Amino acid sequence: VRLQRKESRHRATFFYFYVNLTMRKLFFILLLTVSTFSNAQQIEPKHTFNIELGLPNGFVNKPFKDIMQGLVAVAPYYQYTFKNTLAVAAGIRYCYFGVNQFRVPEKTLGGMHSAGSFIKISREKFHTDRFSTDMGVKFGYTQNYFVTSKPLDTISTAKVTRQVNAVLIEPTIRLALVADDQVSYSLIVGYAFQGFKFGHEMIGFESMMGYSESDYNKTTSFLTVGFGFTYYFKERN
Repeated sequence: VRLQRKESRHRATFFYFYVNLTMRKLFFILLLTVSTFSNAQQIEPKHTFNIELGLPNGFVNKPFKDIMQGLVAVAPYYQYTFKNTLAVAAGIRYCYFGVNQFRVPEKTLGGMHSAGSFIKISREKFHTDRFSTDMGVKFGYTQNYFVTSKPLDTISTAKVTRQVNAVLIEPTIRLALVADDQVSYSLIVGYAFQGFKFGHEMIGFESMMGYSESDYNKTTSFLTVGFGFTYYFKERN
């Protein structure tokens, strides 16, 4: 069992290293590709459609960080930018964290589905014809469903479902590179604070699994790194 857990940790470490390395390579390839465009004009954004796709990683709450493995985070939204670079946006988001089977006493399948809506207030500014930044904060509300199943004996399984509603606060930064007059691609970094505390009972365990009460008594939060796509519906005259 120890050997399996050790191998799992090595695999998980390799997986995150591979994903982060791949993201960096893609970003630099994107930078080189966009730099070849010579006809891009200065964009002054107004109405835009955006979609973000990233990989979330738990922080602060150690049990959540160890036990729940972030697999996907996606957020489509509409944004309106004023002439003074102030921007407001509204959209929906979804995240999924799977249970790391090698970090729990019994084999457990399932994870946490987090779905909700948000508004965002930010500053979007073009620094050159091809490069812009967007720094702001998302405020929202999420419904988090913990759905897990673990074998009780050889013939039956039990599903454990817990629902936790929570407030969301997520500072974000977007570094965008323009591909043409209506499209840009970006690197996204966000740090989300969820208004609930992760507990072992949420995934169906009565024991504290080796963690202290103070470990569980911390706000659930996670860092998301990923890519974004922006479509500019029109430009200002």
